[in-house]
Amino acid sequence: MYSSSAININLELEDLRKAQILQAALIKISETGSANVTLDDIAKQAGMSKGGVAYYYKSKDILCKEAFKEFFVRIFRRSKETLSECSDPLSQLLSFGWLYNWDDPEVNLGYPLLMDCMAMSSRDAEYRKMFHEWVLNWVSILREAVSEGIRTGIFPEMDPDDTARTISSIYHGIAVRWYLDPESHSSEWAVEAFTRSITSLLKKD
Repeated sequence: MYSSSAININLELEDLRKAQILQAALIKISETGSANVTLDDIAKQAGMSKGGVAYYYKSKDILCKEAFKEFFVRIFRRSKETLSECSDPLSQLLSFGWLYNWDDPEVNLGYPLLMDCMAMSSRDAEYRKMFHEWVLNWVSILREAVSEGIRTGIFPEMDPDDTARTISSIYHGIAVRWYLDPESHSSEWAVEAFTRSITSLLKKD
Protein backbone atom coordinates (compact mmCIF):
# COMPACT_ATOMS: atom_id res chain seq x y z
CA MET A 1 0.00 0.00 0.00
CA TYR A 2 1.36 3.40 -0.95
CA SER A 3 1.88 6.09 1.67
CA SER A 4 0.29 9.52 1.22
CA SER A 5 3.73 11.06 0.70
CA ALA A 6 4.52 8.59 -2.09
CA ILE A 7 1.18 9.34 -3.74
CA ASN A 8 1.85 13.08 -3.52
CA ILE A 9 5.28 12.63 -5.09
CA ASN A 10 3.77 10.63 -7.94
CA LEU A 11 1.09 13.26 -8.50
CA GLU A 12 3.70 16.01 -8.52
CA LEU A 13 5.76 14.05 -11.02
CA GLU A 14 2.72 13.58 -13.25
CA ASP A 15 1.98 17.31 -13.09
CA LEU A 16 5.58 18.06 -14.06
CA ARG A 17 5.42 15.61 -16.96
CA LYS A 18 2.16 17.12 -18.22
CA ALA A 19 3.58 20.65 -17.96
CA GLN A 20 6.68 19.48 -19.85
CA ILE A 21 4.55 17.96 -22.62
CA LEU A 22 2.25 20.98 -22.87
CA GLN A 23 5.19 23.36 -23.17
CA ALA A 24 6.72 21.16 -25.88
CA ALA A 25 3.37 21.06 -27.69
CA LEU A 26 3.06 24.85 -27.55
CA ILE A 27 6.51 25.29 -29.04
CA LYS A 28 5.96 22.80 -31.87
CA ILE A 29 2.42 23.96 -32.69
CA SER A 30 3.70 27.54 -32.81
CA GLU A 31 6.48 26.48 -35.17
CA THR A 32 4.59 24.21 -37.57
CA GLY A 33 0.85 24.50 -36.86
CA SER A 34 -1.50 22.00 -35.28
CA ALA A 35 -2.31 20.40 -38.65
CA ASN A 36 1.35 19.59 -39.33
CA VAL A 37 2.72 18.74 -35.90
CA THR A 38 2.98 15.09 -34.84
CA LEU A 39 3.17 13.38 -31.47
CA ASP A 40 6.70 12.37 -32.45
CA ASP A 41 7.64 16.05 -32.90
CA ILE A 42 6.23 16.92 -29.51
CA ALA A 43 7.85 13.92 -27.82
CA LYS A 44 11.27 14.87 -29.20
CA GLN A 45 10.81 18.47 -28.05
CA ALA A 46 9.84 17.22 -24.58
CA GLY A 47 12.73 14.75 -24.43
CA MET A 48 10.31 11.86 -24.06
CA SER A 49 9.17 8.86 -26.04
CA LYS A 50 6.00 8.98 -28.13
CA GLY A 51 4.55 6.35 -25.80
CA GLY A 52 5.35 8.52 -22.81
CA VAL A 53 3.43 11.42 -24.34
CA ALA A 54 0.53 9.15 -25.33
CA TYR A 55 0.28 7.89 -21.74
CA TYR A 56 -0.89 11.35 -20.68
CA TYR A 57 -2.60 12.49 -23.90
CA LYS A 58 -4.28 9.77 -25.95
CA SER A 59 -4.30 11.67 -29.24
CA LYS A 60 -2.74 14.64 -30.96
CA ASP A 61 -6.13 16.36 -31.08
CA ILE A 62 -6.60 16.11 -27.31
CA LEU A 63 -3.07 17.33 -26.68
CA CYS A 64 -3.37 20.30 -29.05
CA LYS A 65 -6.60 21.46 -27.46
CA GLU A 66 -5.14 21.16 -23.96
CA ALA A 67 -2.07 23.08 -25.10
CA PHE A 68 -4.22 25.93 -26.46
CA LYS A 69 -6.20 26.07 -23.22
CA GLU A 70 -3.00 26.13 -21.17
CA PHE A 71 -1.56 29.01 -23.17
CA PHE A 72 -4.74 31.07 -22.93
CA VAL A 73 -4.75 30.57 -19.15
CA ARG A 74 -1.14 31.73 -19.03
CA ILE A 75 -1.87 34.85 -21.08
CA PHE A 76 -4.93 35.78 -19.00
CA ARG A 77 -2.93 35.35 -15.80
CA ARG A 78 -0.27 37.71 -17.09
CA SER A 79 -2.89 40.18 -18.33
CA LYS A 80 -4.56 40.32 -14.94
CA GLU A 81 -1.20 40.86 -13.24
CA THR A 82 -0.32 43.70 -15.62
CA LEU A 83 -3.74 45.28 -15.20
CA SER A 84 -3.58 45.07 -11.40
CA GLU A 85 -0.39 47.15 -11.39
CA CYS A 86 -2.26 50.17 -12.80
CA SER A 87 -3.84 52.70 -10.47
CA ASP A 88 -6.85 53.87 -12.52
CA PRO A 89 -9.35 52.32 -14.95
CA LEU A 90 -8.06 54.06 -18.10
CA SER A 91 -4.48 52.98 -17.42
CA GLN A 92 -5.76 49.45 -16.85
CA LEU A 93 -7.52 49.42 -20.21
CA LEU A 94 -4.37 50.71 -21.90
CA SER A 95 -2.01 48.28 -20.14
CA PHE A 96 -1.71 45.72 -22.92
CA GLY A 97 1.09 47.31 -24.92
CA TRP A 98 3.23 44.24 -24.23
CA LEU A 99 1.06 42.39 -26.74
CA TYR A 100 2.90 44.32 -29.47
CA ASN A 101 6.47 43.73 -28.35
CA TRP A 102 8.52 41.55 -30.71
CA ASP A 103 11.10 40.99 -27.98
CA ASP A 104 8.57 39.32 -25.70
CA PRO A 105 8.95 35.49 -25.89
CA GLU A 106 5.27 34.88 -25.08
CA VAL A 107 4.27 37.20 -27.92
CA ASN A 108 6.40 35.36 -30.45
CA LEU A 109 5.10 32.02 -29.22
CA GLY A 110 1.52 33.16 -28.81
CA TYR A 111 0.48 34.83 -32.06
CA PRO A 112 1.00 31.72 -34.22
CA LEU A 113 -1.01 29.79 -31.63
CA LEU A 114 -3.83 32.34 -31.72
CA MET A 115 -3.89 32.41 -35.53
CA ASP A 116 -3.91 28.62 -35.57
CA CYS A 117 -6.80 28.46 -33.11
CA MET A 118 -8.76 31.01 -35.16
CA ALA A 119 -8.19 29.01 -38.35
CA MET A 120 -9.33 25.81 -36.67
CA SER A 121 -12.36 27.62 -35.25
CA SER A 122 -13.69 28.24 -38.74
CA ARG A 123 -14.18 24.49 -39.25
CA ASP A 124 -14.29 22.85 -35.83
CA ALA A 125 -17.05 23.44 -33.26
CA GLU A 126 -14.80 22.59 -30.29
CA TYR A 127 -12.22 25.12 -31.38
CA ARG A 128 -14.98 27.67 -31.98
CA LYS A 129 -16.15 27.13 -28.40
CA MET A 130 -12.57 27.58 -27.21
CA PHE A 131 -12.28 30.84 -29.16
CA HIS A 132 -15.64 31.98 -27.77
CA GLU A 133 -14.40 31.37 -24.22
CA TRP A 134 -11.18 33.22 -25.03
CA VAL A 135 -13.23 36.26 -26.13
CA LEU A 136 -15.47 36.06 -23.06
CA ASN A 137 -12.43 36.00 -20.77
CA TRP A 138 -10.99 39.10 -22.42
CA VAL A 139 -14.35 40.88 -22.19
CA SER A 140 -14.58 39.95 -18.50
CA ILE A 141 -11.13 41.40 -17.75
CA LEU A 142 -11.92 44.62 -19.57
CA ARG A 143 -15.48 44.95 -18.26
CA GLU A 144 -14.28 45.22 -14.67
CA ALA A 145 -12.14 48.24 -15.52
CA VAL A 146 -14.88 49.83 -17.62
CA SER A 147 -17.42 49.37 -14.82
CA GLU A 148 -15.06 50.91 -12.28
CA GLY A 149 -14.46 53.90 -14.56
CA ILE A 150 -18.21 54.44 -14.95
CA ARG A 151 -18.81 54.05 -11.21
CA THR A 152 -16.16 56.65 -10.32
CA GLY A 153 -17.28 59.09 -13.02
CA ILE A 154 -14.10 58.84 -15.10
CA PHE A 155 -16.01 57.38 -18.05
CA PRO A 156 -19.47 58.40 -19.32
CA GLU A 157 -22.52 56.24 -18.74
CA MET A 158 -22.41 53.34 -21.21
CA ASP A 159 -23.05 49.61 -21.38
CA PRO A 160 -19.94 48.04 -19.73
CA ASP A 161 -20.31 44.75 -21.60
CA ASP A 162 -20.70 46.31 -25.05
CA THR A 163 -17.84 48.71 -24.34
CA ALA A 164 -15.57 45.88 -23.18
CA ARG A 165 -16.37 43.94 -26.38
CA THR A 166 -15.51 46.98 -28.47
CA ILE A 167 -12.19 47.47 -26.67
CA SER A 168 -11.40 43.78 -27.05
CA SER A 169 -12.13 44.06 -30.79
CA ILE A 170 -9.84 47.10 -31.07
CA TYR A 171 -6.97 45.18 -29.52
CA HIS A 172 -7.69 42.11 -31.64
CA GLY A 173 -7.96 43.96 -34.95
CA ILE A 174 -4.78 45.92 -34.36
CA ALA A 175 -2.98 42.76 -33.27
CA VAL A 176 -3.83 40.92 -36.48
CA ARG A 177 -2.56 43.79 -38.63
CA TRP A 178 0.56 44.26 -36.48
CA TYR A 179 1.50 40.59 -36.54
CA LEU A 180 0.67 39.71 -40.15
CA ASP A 181 1.87 42.94 -41.76
CA PRO A 182 4.68 44.32 -39.57
CA GLU A 183 6.28 46.18 -42.49
CA SER A 184 3.29 48.55 -42.58
CA HIS A 185 2.18 48.28 -38.94
CA SER A 186 4.94 48.92 -36.41
CA SER A 187 4.77 48.42 -32.65
CA GLU A 188 4.69 52.20 -32.25
CA TRP A 189 1.71 52.38 -34.61
CA ALA A 190 -0.09 49.60 -32.69
CA VAL A 191 0.32 51.28 -29.29
CA GLU A 192 -0.66 54.69 -30.64
CA ALA A 193 -3.65 53.22 -32.48
CA PHE A 194 -5.18 51.38 -29.53
CA THR A 195 -4.44 54.26 -27.15
CA ARG A 196 -6.14 56.79 -29.41
CA SER A 197 -9.10 54.53 -30.20
CA ILE A 198 -9.81 53.46 -26.62
CA THR A 199 -9.29 56.93 -25.17
CA SER A 200 -11.69 58.42 -27.73
CA LEU A 201 -14.27 55.72 -27.00
CA LEU A 202 -14.23 56.50 -23.28
CA LYS A 203 -14.01 60.28 -23.51
CA LYS A 204 -16.67 62.23 -21.66
CA ASP A 205 -18.43 65.00 -23.62
